Amino acid sequence: MQSDEILDDVHLRILRVTEDLRAIQQSLNCAAMQAPGDPELMEALCQLPEMESLQVLKTALDQMRHFLWFYVQVMTNESEEGERLRESIRQKPTADAAGSPRLAAEKFRLAADTALLQFLSDGKARKPN
Repeated sequence: MQSDEILDDVHLRILRVTEDLRAIQQSLNCAAMQAPGDPELMEALCQLPEMESLQVLKTALDQMRHFLWFYVQVMTNESEEGERLRESIRQKPTADAAGSPRLAAEKFRLAADTALLQFLSDGKARKPN
């Protein structure tokens, strides 16, 4: 697959996921508005399978948010550190990382933490939360 095809595929997937997330939000919002007047709906929304699926979605969205923040920092940072991070991302995973998703996740978390600390220590104007 060529880079243009990869980027087109990613763009289409982003559009689909964004549309799906908006639909999920709208459905949950409607359910939340109806639940106070409907005890059966309220009970169904609070059951374990529903809460677990919402927790899974929340976790995935939190991970994606952290990844996107890191990705944007790396791709838009023109410094030497940014180039080093981009180079480390381009390298093929080692046999250890390929065999151990936990090890790969830990390395990613450490890289993200390092990038965050570097960003905060640069003293750049930051937007408050």
